Amino acid sequence: MKKTIRASLLSALVGMGALSAQSAVAADVNWPTRPVQVVVIANPGGDTDFNARMMAKYFNQITGKNMVVTNVAGGGGTLAAEQVKGAAADGNTILFTHTGQLIVNEVAGLSEDSFEAFDIACIAGVDKGAIFVASQDAGIKTLQELVDKAKANPGSISYGTEMGSFSHIQGLMFEQLAGVKLKMVDAGTVSEKVVALLGGRIDLGAISYGSVQDYVQGGQMAALGQPNSERNELLGDVPTFKEQSVDFTIDKPYVVAFPKGTDPAIVQKMAGIMQQITEMPEYAEELKKSFKQPVAYHDTEEAIAVLSKTRDDFMQYKDVLRAK
Repeated sequence: MKKTIRASLLSALVGMGALSAQSAVAADVNWPTRPVQVVVIANPGGDTDFNARMMAKYFNQITGKNMVVTNVAGGGGTLAAEQVKGAAADGNTILFTHTGQLIVNEVAGLSEDSFEAFDIACIAGVDKGAIFVASQDAGIKTLQELVDKAKANPGSISYGTEMGSFSHIQGLMFEQLAGVKLKMVDAGTVSEKVVALLGGRIDLGAISYGSVQDYVQGGQMAALGQPNSERNELLGDVPTFKEQSVDFTIDKPYVVAFPKGTDPAIVQKMAGIMQQITEMPEYAEELKKSFKQPVAYHDTEEAIAVLSKTRDDFMQYKDVLRAK
């Protein structure tokens, strides 16, 4: 027993030593030396772009160097990913993405690349602000009403999504876990889905609460549930799906990645800078105010583990996604 304890302690100390050495190397590397470009997979104005710009703002405060945000939307994020993948591995180009690009595109067959095609630095945040909303015309006020109607008339309730995207995965997972069949409709971007919901052209959508808050409070939409393991209290009185007997949870982590072959010390330094950012109260306040998003962070090792598990979870939808 004593030998086992000694071995465990030794292993822990060795691990701590390795981490300390890694941190020391990252601290010593001369980076950044000039403005760093962060390529964002989405258009300006959405939650992904907002998170990237918050990272850039506080990166500048910590390092004294600018982080220049470049939005490269299109192709489900593949255009931005290809741009970064082909960039010099010198630490001066970063990809800001999420599982909708890194994982769903691979599962859906939109890209042959996986997250292993990049050097992952960290998960800079996790979207906990998504909710399922129903349009006023749908006549659905609660999750139970949605489930009952969908079971009574399979395929009669339209779910607005972008085919092969993260929101498509959200819909497919809900169908499976709630035991219902929805009518999947390609409704476009978040702003286009909001317009479609308001016009009664779709019945249901999975959208960031910040994008529909005014309509929920005004009665034009009904908030049915949030797919978080525990309530994000920033969303007010919106219950989780689990509270309503549907064991549906799904996260959308925001990932910071470099071109393959980037100096590991630079990758680790970026992870450390992002951790510092998440510890700043003013950063947390901006996330809370703008997108009802709590602070979240995962270091390199944790981020890779999260991405690996997410890919395993999503692979069961491979055939459905590729058939669309």
